[in-house]
Amino acid sequence: MNFKEDDELFILGDVVDRGPNPVKALQFLMTLPNCTCIAGNHELMALTNLKLLLNEITDDFLNHLTMADIGQLSDWLSNGASSTISEFTKLSLEDRKDVLDFMGDFEAYAKLVVNGQKYLLVHAGLNDFSEEKAMEEYSIDDLVWTRTDYEIPYYEDKIVITGHTPTQYIIGNPKPGYIYKANHHIAIDCGAGLENGRLAGICLETGEEFYSRD
Repeated sequence: MNFKEDDELFILGDVVDRGPNPVKALQFLMTLPNCTCIAGNHELMALTNLKLLLNEITDDFLNHLTMADIGQLSDWLSNGASSTISEFTKLSLEDRKDVLDFMGDFEAYAKLVVNGQKYLLVHAGLNDFSEEKAMEEYSIDDLVWTRTDYEIPYYEDKIVITGHTPTQYIIGNPKPGYIYKANHHIAIDCGAGLENGRLAGICLETGEEFYSRD
């Protein structure tokens, strides 16, 4: 990308889980002053469960886990949590708290205007969408778990940029695994955690696309 100090980087979530070194990725992002991170469902799951790992794992701790705690941890583990847990538990207590504080400050969404074009950046989509609905009326679950219907535009004057749904899974996508643009949507999750997937980025000023591999 040739990313410079006067550029602004927006991350659309799911930094953690399903891949090597998710915590190192977070710690790298923590060093970037010109980076805004938007929460994904994996950060939401990680925050809930990693707070438990600030405790010493003793018999007393395990005996006081609720069924809700165990259920949430089980759901997270089934969604690729093992690499995040492995790295997190090797950190000092101070570093663990720093990482959790950083993730806790992730934004729910971001609004931009670039070259006169309005953009809304959100991890997954807008559940139960209405054009008259203010962004503050959406819950965090509405924004990080929704599967967007990319055949239907949300707004006439605004382009919505999302992650969450790999472009390999968008029906009718002529180029699976690459950035998808249609109907005032830009879908940027190109399946980095999938075989033959890739990490992707786009420059909103120029439209240039960047990929971790061809």
